[in-house]
Amino acid sequence: MKNAWRFFLETLRVSLTGSKKYYLWVGFLLFCIFVGALAYVHQLKNGLIVTAMRDEVSWGFYISNFTFLVGVAAAAVLLVIPAYIYNFKPIKEIAVLGELLAVSAMVMCLVFVTVDIGRPDRFWHLIPKLGMLHFPTSLLSWDVIVLNGYLIINLCIAVYILYKMYHNEEPNKNVYWPLILISIPWAVSIHTVTAFLYNGLAARPFWNASILAPRFLASAFCSGPAFMLIIFQIVRKVSNIEISDKAIFKVAELIAYSMFINLFLLGAEWFKEYYSDTVHIASMKYLYEGLKGHSALVPWIWAATIFNVIAFFLFLIPKTRENFLTLNIGCVLIFIGVYIEKGMGLVVPGFTPDVLGEIYEYSPTNTELLVSLGVWALGLLVYTLLLKVAIPIQTGEFRVDKVARREVPEGEQVPAS
Repeated sequence: MKNAWRFFLETLRVSLTGSKKYYLWVGFLLFCIFVGALAYVHQLKNGLIVTAMRDEVSWGFYISNFTFLVGVAAAAVLLVIPAYIYNFKPIKEIAVLGELLAVSAMVMCLVFVTVDIGRPDRFWHLIPKLGMLHFPTSLLSWDVIVLNGYLIINLCIAVYILYKMYHNEEPNKNVYWPLILISIPWAVSIHTVTAFLYNGLAARPFWNASILAPRFLASAFCSGPAFMLIIFQIVRKVSNIEISDKAIFKVAELIAYSMFINLFLLGAEWFKEYYSDTVHIASMKYLYEGLKGHSALVPWIWAATIFNVIAFFLFLIPKTRENFLTLNIGCVLIFIGVYIEKGMGLVVPGFTPDVLGEIYEYSPTNTELLVSLGVWALGLLVYTLLLKVAIPIQTGEFRVDKVARREVPEGEQVPAS
């Protein structure tokens, strides 16, 4: 316990010290969190009426972000499998960074769910044993368990490996290997259960498709890794950590395969809706064509589709996949494209038209946008602080022997460990 407490205090010290640029970045994130918190206080005081959500569209921008971020978190498995199962060394060296991103994404997911609750004082009902979780009959109870479980699993794996590296010890495979094996199906489960939350609502035909869960997973394995590739390039530019091009290009190749599956499943969904041409096509038409003069989402979804197709070909061709300019363009296009498709392009059409055939065009209010900005800033701050500790441990700059050497007065020797 003494060593663990000392490790915690040292990581706290490292995370709170840095360069001027580091303080500016952290200060900017704290400012965004403060703005988001003020907007949330306004929402808490006046109720969800300050949002654009109504009886017709009861899920909006918050749940759109939640759904997207579950995919970002699940995408960590795309690093875990080649790193630990196939022992691919270039990716193994950065797998911890992917697991820490999953932790940060899960934090944002849980906060987005919290701000979406009209009565957050009733949040305790979600806590097992204390509240009425209604497990296993409620799909929401499954979501609570898998999301929190995935957060704990990834945090335990990353902290254990970094703790051992800090002490210049080899991580015990018997300790972390079972967690690695559990994390793989668990990553699949968090997005599958999220898909089932939509899929199980029979009165919403837009979501009532058997391929929704595979589509969720395929798109997750595109957007999450695309976000990681941009972060990895920034990290290796501003730090001494070595992230090889081989690792980046291998992840890009995996994105190409995932994007093909995602586009194929989207095409299958188009065929099913337009070829059968039943009354249930209304939501799809509202999204892609507009319905009864309402077409707020049409330019957004077509932009997302074009972005995803362009990005697919950029990642499919080795020459463009291994050129950092086109690679980064593809990453940005995938991130934006999937964010639109899996966010507002998924949630809002499910409610439009409503069960009475009426159309309410939802678009987020300034309150929702500012609260969401604060949540994203919180997630990025968590990831920034985690990286501030993880990177120097991995590069050997922050280890127990160096800390001990720093604490020994000048002229004295470091005691032999």
